[in-house]
Amino acid sequence: MLRDRLLALLEPLAEQLGFELVEVEFAAGARSGVLRVFIDRAGGAEPQVGIEDCELMSREISALLDVEDPIPSAYTLEVSSPGFDRVLRKPAHFQRFVGERVKLELSIARDGRRRYTGTLMQVSAGGVTLEVDTVEVNVSFAEIGKARLVA
Repeated sequence: MLRDRLLALLEPLAEQLGFELVEVEFAAGARSGVLRVFIDRAGGAEPQVGIEDCELMSREISALLDVEDPIPSAYTLEVSSPGFDRVLRKPAHFQRFVGERVKLELSIARDGRRRYTGTLMQVSAGGVTLEVDTVEVNVSFAEIGKARLVA
């Protein structure tokens, strides 16, 4: 899968430069695609990611992808901060945002329900606990298809 290959290529580069690779997205188009790369400071350090950081990562990513050539078609590269609705992809991402509101989408519906929005109460080695409408819901990491912060 292209996303997995891009994550494997770009994660070490981001870490080497003091950033955390939050997410990558590739949207294919008729003539060219768009590769979006979202970065943050490693460990959530301050200050927030700025335009100079995005420019640095963009140059370094471009150089690496020119050599590795994982995308066979033409594309535009966009590098930015994750924003307020940042993706939660790793257990460390969830741990960092305990107490915040999150939206989870399960890979496979559970009791006819795939989406849960609530307060992230706890993170364990196996998954997360959300408070959804005053009810605690335990979800394993294996069940999570997508997760992000919500306002």
